[in-house]
Amino acid sequence: MTFGVQAIMSKNVYWFSATLARRILDALDTDAPQIDISVDLNLTQLSFPLADDALILDTKNRLDRAALQQIAAKENRIFTLEDGALEVLEIRDGGYYKLAPTDQAPLLEISGVKMHISKGINPFESAGQMAAQVVKKGSRVLDTCSGLGYAASAALKLGARQVVSVELSSAVMALRAKNPWSQAIYGANIELVQANIDAYIRTLATGSFDAVIHDPPRFSLAGELYGEQFYREIYRVLKRRGTLFHYTGNPHLLKRGTSFIDNAVKRLRAAGFTKVVKVTELMGVTAYK
Repeated sequence: MTFGVQAIMSKNVYWFSATLARRILDALDTDAPQIDISVDLNLTQLSFPLADDALILDTKNRLDRAALQQIAAKENRIFTLEDGALEVLEIRDGGYYKLAPTDQAPLLEISGVKMHISKGINPFESAGQMAAQVVKKGSRVLDTCSGLGYAASAALKLGARQVVSVELSSAVMALRAKNPWSQAIYGANIELVQANIDAYIRTLATGSFDAVIHDPPRFSLAGELYGEQFYREIYRVLKRRGTLFHYTGNPHLLKRGTSFIDNAVKRLRAAGFTKVVKVTELMGVTAYK
């Protein structure tokens, strides 16, 4: 399945979740003439008419009761409606990739694993807090595992002069192209790269970045991105006094007295970083060159 970036820019694309579909069905049951809802995943809210037992969006797009019931039956899914065609935002390609709804920005799930901090905070905000640990106005930033591009978007908002954003998965890139919360990365001052960051980082010039945001998949999927050798590459591409934010994930105990995050701190120091500070609320560390 391939999504085009231009499709999301159309004014006639709408997004729905099971929760939203049930709200609309309840309104239909009460014969309400209209309903105020967000059809762009909580970015804006508009009023739409209800008529003939359906939600009327525009001349080409409407959702009748049967379509709304179809959406309502699929928990934790996001659907798009464009030119009358209803589509669920999921891809099965060497794994199961989907966008899952939240109260604000959607999160990415891969084979049932959430790729964002989501407990107590929405994923767009958590990515923004990660970026804020290291990005300053005028920074050149390397975003190693871009995902939906939330950290890269935050870096731009913080005043980064350039972001190099690297993502390996074509499925992830296709889903983010359909995500209204990801659209800032398709503008100026950002270079989108599809590559394996473990290989790509070795092609980058020494001392060429002010900041690195490193939010890799979990260790069992990409253990090399938590290793001392990769950390040395991050250290190499950073400028003097450059900074790294590294999301390590839940610091569960490996043995008495140590944790996964503690071992990551040791490897970062061995790679050359002189100061490494735990950021417990973001499940990661900030490291300084």
